[in-house]
Amino acid sequence: MKNINLVYGTMNGEAKFVASELSNYLTEKSANHPLYEPIELSGWTPPENELLIIVCSSTGYGDLPDEIYPWFLELETKAPYLPTLEYGLVGLGDSSYDIFCGAIVQFETLLADLGATAIQPTLKLDATEHYAPERDAEKWLSDYVTSL
Repeated sequence: MKNINLVYGTMNGEAKFVASELSNYLTEKSANHPLYEPIELSGWTPPENELLIIVCSSTGYGDLPDEIYPWFLELETKAPYLPTLEYGLVGLGDSSYDIFCGAIVQFETLLADLGATAIQPTLKLDATEHYAPERDAEKWLSDYVTSL
């Protein structure tokens, strides 16, 4: 199984919690999976022979959380073309706002522009409907893990 790099961007801790629960799930599956704190991402480009999973909440008008924004900008301005990188995205948002899951959509666009390939459609979890987003994210990831 590929190394699975878990990254998160959060405002109030929900995305960190979901990423931590995905990490626990991957531990149960004996998958190698570093969980990166946003502060550790400076200068890091995801290896193309590994899988990247990003869990990110939205703020304001679909903005990226402050802690992950610098890494997003680094990727946007300095990352090489990544045509063999595979990724999966989990967005946390609230559909009662004008822009739903805007932060994860920004990552979706960026990774597509870098030539990377999604392992499956982006999971967009609505806080008004998904009261246990960690369970929904685990189910979403298990679909990929069990196919390996």
